[in-house]
Amino acid sequence: MSEEGRFTLHLEQLEGFEFKLKFDWEDLPDLVLDEPPPLGGRAGPNPSRLLAAAAANCLSASLLYCVAKNDPPAGAVRTAVTCRMVRNDKQRLRVGGMDVRIEVDGALAEAARFKRCMDLFEDFCVVTASIRDGIPVSVEVCDPAGNVLHRTG
Repeated sequence: MSEEGRFTLHLEQLEGFEFKLKFDWEDLPDLVLDEPPPLGGRAGPNPSRLLAAAAANCLSASLLYCVAKNDPPAGAVRTAVTCRMVRNDKQRLRVGGMDVRIEVDGALAEAARFKRCMDLFEDFCVVTASIRDGIPVSVEVCDPAGNVLHRTG
């Protein structure tokens, strides 16, 4: 599940604040990135949205891997991430925090490894563990009825 070493991604400006992102995996399509108005035209996600998506996806995948290893059930997890944008003391816009809510289906919540994984999965999420020193990230795992099964942050 983890990638060791390094990788290089390439960005090419198209026009304005629109960039084409080329991944290091040839079979992946390019991704267009852009800023929202008034700077850009919102032709694609901006870096803050990519960061939030990366943290939420990494936490979800880490939880699935811990509970189900190499055979995760389809549709067992739904995740929402709320990213709070704030201004620092110089009035520069920053990611002020993220709240991640992971909803797991009943079968996953009842899996033998689930309770043990609640103490482990966040630490194995490469992205969230990497950004937590500078950005607060709270995590909540709940069942479809909204009952909280795990909470940090």
